[in-house]
Amino acid sequence: MKRTGLMLAGLLALSCIGTAQAQLYKWVDSSGKITYSDLPPPKAARQLEKSMLEPSDTAAVALPYALADARKNHPVTLFTGAQCAPCTEARDFLKNRGIPFAEKSVISNEDIAKLRQISGDAQLPLLLVGRSQQLGFERGAWNLALTAASYPEDNKLPRDYQFAPAEPAAPKAPIKTEQPANANSRIPAAPPAAPALQRLPAAGNAPPGFRF
Repeated sequence: MKRTGLMLAGLLALSCIGTAQAQLYKWVDSSGKITYSDLPPPKAARQLEKSMLEPSDTAAVALPYALADARKNHPVTLFTGAQCAPCTEARDFLKNRGIPFAEKSVISNEDIAKLRQISGDAQLPLLLVGRSQQLGFERGAWNLALTAASYPEDNKLPRDYQFAPAEPAAPKAPIKTEQPANANSRIPAAPPAAPALQRLPAAGNAPPGFRF
């Protein structure tokens, strides 16, 4: 069967994908049931909390048991690149089937190195289903891999489920900023200068400063 893919070489010039925040509400209805949702509570409900969460956290909407169990045992990760038609097709395929997945964008040379470390190749898209790998998008093979991992064949995602935006495959470590020195803090004294090397008189062909 034919696999479609995109080979990466060198640094890809891509625009960074921004991450937006979403609101998560927690309220109690008239029956005493606690509800979590990204939608505001009804007027009759008693709101408990309203927090700002990253999109990856909003994906923690309650899932049907079979789907939540499959995600726990066989998490799905999709590696994609920009201007990659097979990547777009693969992403749409997972969403249409109702697969909760994490997306890793391959943008920098570090991302490419991470991709090679995982798959031994630089072909996109790459699908990870637990420990199983699918290199290049092929609908039939991907369906089989997901079904073998106990993912439902029909879309069982809740209506309010939100897919998290893509994150770099190799995220950069946060830059540590040094705190400005306190004006009242004592500045350590400079170490004493080393004594100058004593120049010895030349002996024979020996250069100055050496003695045999």
